[in-house]
Amino acid sequence: MRAALWLLGLFAVAVALALFAGDSQGTVTVFWPPYRVDLSVNLALLLLALVFGLLYAALRGFGALLQLPRQARNWRAQQRERATHALLLEAMTQYNAGRFLRARKAAEAAQAREQALAGSGASPPHASSLRVLLRLAVAESAHALQDRATREQQFSLALAALEPGGGAPELREGVLLRAARWALDDRDPAGALARLQEMPAGAHHRTAALRIRLKAARQTGRLAEAMETARLLAKHRAFSPDVARSLVRGLAVDLIQSAHDPVQLQQVWAALDASERAMPELALRAAQRMADLDGDAAVVRQWLRPVWEQMLALPEAFDDIDRARLARALQAGMAAADDDQWLARIEAVSQANPRSATLQYLAGMACMHRKLWGRAQLLLTQAARVLPDAGLRRHAWRALAELAEQRGDEAEAARAWKQAAQD
Repeated sequence: MRAALWLLGLFAVAVALALFAGDSQGTVTVFWPPYRVDLSVNLALLLLALVFGLLYAALRGFGALLQLPRQARNWRAQQRERATHALLLEAMTQYNAGRFLRARKAAEAAQAREQALAGSGASPPHASSLRVLLRLAVAESAHALQDRATREQQFSLALAALEPGGGAPELREGVLLRAARWALDDRDPAGALARLQEMPAGAHHRTAALRIRLKAARQTGRLAEAMETARLLAKHRAFSPDVARSLVRGLAVDLIQSAHDPVQLQQVWAALDASERAMPELALRAAQRMADLDGDAAVVRQWLRPVWEQMLALPEAFDDIDRARLARALQAGMAAADDDQWLARIEAVSQANPRSATLQYLAGMACMHRKLWGRAQLLLTQAARVLPDAGLRRHAWRALAELAEQRGDEAEAARAWKQAAQD
């Protein structure tokens, strides 16, 4: 299409010249004593165009001749700049390949070429950013080689080159993030957090910064801060749902275990989200910790009620270990305080599920605390033989031994104590 338009334009020009120049009767006379030259207007115009073209070409050629030294300098600077970029790429390639010494040498060679460019006054527009990246490359290689002195020196030089007006803000944030990661590798979480504090406020909520903050908080034992950071990372989808759930659960367990008194434990439990308090493992851990701290048994039963209802609704979601933990937690609550509602609830559920040894055990212990000795002996005898958890079996045999001693049956008590010792 473009060629057809050009062809039409040429035809239009040819037609215009034929119409306006073909019948031209004008004459141009040039007097140059003792000569006289008569020219047609068309020829005079053509000669003027040729003269203009020659003069223009001569001026352009003269200008190009004057520009040759400058072009030569630009070409040499361009070659040095390309060589610097090539060395930077080689340093990055060698670093990613695990050849840290070669990467450091390539980055240092690129630094020397960049300094030569700056000395000759032929620095590229992005010279500041290039300088910072080269120093960061040297620092990365030095960190991999455990050369902390060189790493800190190059880091300081990189920060000095990033004064106001000396590079993009994102480049400064990247340098500080790298320094924070180096501090974590050196087991210096306080230094990592200090580097993060030097970043702008908006950069603190980026995924990379949050990951560093999480690791630093865990290393320093600041579990509450680590928990909040893990929630933010899960919200930003920095982890898969399963990994995020496992991470949050692990931090919550650490928080629960770090509680030193019942009041602190209740504060930790109240600080958890509703979804976290609904996790059976956390509820069981909190209940066990409250029992270890001699806390309120009513609070324990309140925490365990959602887990109990969840186990009844979805029994396949609980394995033998979870059932055993729930049984121990409920048993501790029975021993600490009497709750007829809970005891009746356990006994009713055990009657509805006669094949569940764990429920039979709980019902037997409930009857024992309500002083229903006969019913307790029957349920505990049935459960003691088939309980999957060794600890619960020992408790069952010990309870049977105590019941036998109350009846004065020394032979049965001795047999029960023997079974408890064997388990």
